Amino acid sequence: MNKTITLFLFVSFALLFAKAPEEGQYPLSEIKKLDLQKAGLLINQDYIYNPNGVSLIDALVKVNGCTGSFVSKDGLIITNHHCAFAGVNAASTPEHNYLEDGFLAESREQEINAKGYKVKITESYKDVTDIILKAVIGIESLEERTKIISKKMEQLGENASDKKNSIEASVSEMFAGQSYILFKYRIIEDVRLVYVPPRTIGEFGGERDNWMWPRHTGDFTFMRAYVAPDGSSAEYSKDNIPYNPKKYLEVNPNGVNEGDFVFILGYPGRTYRNQPSQFIEYQYNYQLPYISEIYEWTIKLIEAKTKENEKMALAYSTHIKRLSNTMKNYKGKIQGLRNTGLVKTKINEESEIARFIKTSPVLNDNYKNLFNEIDEAYSRRMDIAEANLWFKVLYKLSNDFKLAHFVIQNAEEKRKENEDRKFKFKDENIAKSLQKFDSIFKISMESIEKEFLTKMICDARKFSENSRIDVIDNIFDNDANKSLIMRFVENNFISQKITNRENFDKLSELSLDELKELKNPLIRFALELNEQYKKIESENNKISGALSELLPQFNEVKREWKDTQFIPDANGTLRLTYGYIKGYSPRDAVYSSPITSLKGVIEKSYLGNEYAIPKKIKELYKAKDFGQFYNPKLKSIPVGLLYNMDTTGGNSGSPILDAKGRLIGVNFDRAYEATINDFAWNDAYSRSIGVDIRYVLWITQKLGGANYLLEEMGVDIK
Repeated sequence: MNKTITLFLFVSFALLFAKAPEEGQYPLSEIKKLDLQKAGLLINQDYIYNPNGVSLIDALVKVNGCTGSFVSKDGLIITNHHCAFAGVNAASTPEHNYLEDGFLAESREQEINAKGYKVKITESYKDVTDIILKAVIGIESLEERTKIISKKMEQLGENASDKKNSIEASVSEMFAGQSYILFKYRIIEDVRLVYVPPRTIGEFGGERDNWMWPRHTGDFTFMRAYVAPDGSSAEYSKDNIPYNPKKYLEVNPNGVNEGDFVFILGYPGRTYRNQPSQFIEYQYNYQLPYISEIYEWTIKLIEAKTKENEKMALAYSTHIKRLSNTMKNYKGKIQGLRNTGLVKTKINEESEIARFIKTSPVLNDNYKNLFNEIDEAYSRRMDIAEANLWFKVLYKLSNDFKLAHFVIQNAEEKRKENEDRKFKFKDENIAKSLQKFDSIFKISMESIEKEFLTKMICDARKFSENSRIDVIDNIFDNDANKSLIMRFVENNFISQKITNRENFDKLSELSLDELKELKNPLIRFALELNEQYKKIESENNKISGALSELLPQFNEVKREWKDTQFIPDANGTLRLTYGYIKGYSPRDAVYSSPITSLKGVIEKSYLGNEYAIPKKIKELYKAKDFGQFYNPKLKSIPVGLLYNMDTTGGNSGSPILDAKGRLIGVNFDRAYEATINDFAWNDAYSRSIGVDIRYVLWITQKLGGANYLLEEMGVDIK
């Protein structure tokens, strides 16, 4: 892999990372600075990342919002069951329910198209900071500054993309307002399901065990990447052939033991550790409680409405899973913030920094108003927090208003020249943007929509003065009750049937003036909402613009005060983290060891429900048919692994590698206490969870009957 290493990576990052950072989600450029041999690595670090040659990095892929890795020369990918969930769900029917029953392709011809999936492989990266920041020189309007930076990032990504050669590019902000990197990715559009264990394995423990330890979940799936016969990226076709990666991982069927050195390569999503105390306050007081509560309410609504309808229950299963995952994660964060007192810790730290600033005339001259200005920016954000979050949830979870808002945005964007439109509304992208709504037209239930919109309106009527929703206040007086609001929703929104494909398509063709002339009450309501939403977005842009100038100063003075360096927050780009197989004490008088076993699976199985397992698993256990994967120390087959590596969302599916760079597990979760990792990492409570490769191989061989997959991965069959 020929990486584009610019002067920035050698000079700018060298200045930022002159000293060892305190946490461990290291960008590619920092791997060479780590002493991994001292930590326990038994191979040369160039074997992990070599900018001038092939290395382990080349085996990594981004699978939609997750990570995966190649494990054979024929494009075989291992990732999480929950990462492939939507693709398995899309392929399932009540007659062939691959989610519940699992799926095995007996031959390449039987591998199923994972609809909506593509994989990305990092090809190169380079600094574009000068280009981005040059575009905002002399721009005093904070709102305009935010828009220009966003637009410039998008333009650079578009210009560097090369569809003909399957290259997609995007700019990632490393430090807010301070550094920007252009990443290029090779895209593979044909991804297929190869082996999916049944849900009782891949989702063992369900929501009860989600984000918890001890864990006994076989959260893995095998997929395969395909390309056109000439090697170029192509959509699904029977003529496509398996992709041959530059590198694939060696599988170590012997696994690891407690205390062993391990490392992870992956694409962690977002962390917020370089943010001030006010950011954490906003999360704790507004975003985390509001989102977790509305998601929990919505999950119960959907489950109740689909209880007697197997087809709709299956159709909504991916949606419920995503909501449930976020809901429990956010509740864990709330508990973590409460238990650690992180807000207070950050406030105290900032008070120390403020005193430090006053000790130096130069610092005082540069930063004396810094904390007051940050506080002012976040005060404005908190003033509109309820309305801000309400709009985001409405446009995310309401099918009616998701579609209506798209129709209005599309009409607004069509007034612009094509090159000035937002990405998804450009002529060359609009067809794919419209295609993303296909699932709505198939599974939307009016009874769910009516209940949801009624709740959203009822909730909005309780908001504080700065977060009032104008159109709702103009329609409903103080005497309006739930039943009256529900009738309004039925008569004005549901009755318009925008979730009918034909109706939606007709609306999508109209101009903004034509939409305004319609007597459609849903569109009229949505138009009024859109005007307020644009005002809120404008305020958000002003706040973000202010913070894009303040946060670089905040981090700079914090570095000087602490005499240390920070790594950029995770942002979906490739990172390395390392640590050890290690237990912990999550609560008083409790110690959790770091490896679970098949014995625990059998013990939990007698609880039934989410702990039910295939009958064959009990038969294999009773017969002691453990094959080569039995561990004498555990007197069983290892199932789950716990380790102190630094992971977050997006690391799902990341390969867990041993000291020799061999695959020994697949990361899929964090312990409940570690959901706070997004805000702070601490060895005392930050633990991540993976499925042991020995359990993966045993399930694949003994339950799945897929010996050929073990052979393809180079694992001897015994």
